[in-house]
Amino acid sequence: MQRILIIGSPGAGKSTLSRTLGDRLGLPHHPLDQLFWLPGWVERDRAEGRAELAAILERDRWIIDGNYGSTLPMRVARADTVIWLDYPTWLCMSRAIRRWWQYRGVTRPDMTEDCPERFDLEFMLYIANFRRAWRHRNAEALRGFGGTVVRLRSPDETDAWLDTVERAA
Repeated sequence: MQRILIIGSPGAGKSTLSRTLGDRLGLPHHPLDQLFWLPGWVERDRAEGRAELAAILERDRWIIDGNYGSTLPMRVARADTVIWLDYPTWLCMSRAIRRWWQYRGVTRPDMTEDCPERFDLEFMLYIANFRRAWRHRNAEALRGFGGTVVRLRSPDETDAWLDTVERAA
């Protein structure tokens, strides 16, 4: 595992898992939110963000977490491992609300500076519809993928899997 892609619903814990894995495996962590958002919740120019992502993808070792569907094929093409956090919607929603409460009014560590945590109806609906909307898209993007796919359906599965990574590291 040298080039790891972590995907899943907002609130699933992609960034937390990325940091944990990065520490255990000595891999640099690149949250897509930091590539595609500028301070003040301004969207970065798509071409500029994709160019920055392409430069990261060319490196030999990385962990990238996030969704950004238009870049999924280019990320999958370079990854050797994809970790899909396919958690229940209710769990992701509750975690997103808890994250908002924890970071309300401030920027969380894996986000671009001056992008304070927010939670609104649009984001709530995005999470509510995420599994149904993305399940097919992710499965299609991973069809024919030659690397390892680790699909985790609960935090307990993730913890058990992490225990195997820790022993292997």
